[in-house]
Amino acid sequence: MSPSHEITTNTGAVWRKSSRSNNGGNCVEVADNLPGVVGLRDSKDPSGPILTFGPSEWSHFVADVKHGTFTR
Repeated sequence: MSPSHEITTNTGAVWRKSSRSNNGGNCVEVADNLPGVVGLRDSKDPSGPILTFGPSEWSHFVADVKHGTFTR
């Protein structure tokens, strides 16, 4: 997580959910359209806190998820 980046409602972030979320309400939304930062937030609280990551950090996380690194 990179505290040097900040995303607010005025940044032009475009938020999206996974197509696998099935509208269950327990989802995260990702904004990866901004240069130098990827945002992650709770879909139930869009005005709540936003976690921010550098693009490289986010890419590594997604790769680890795809490879089952966090699977029990």
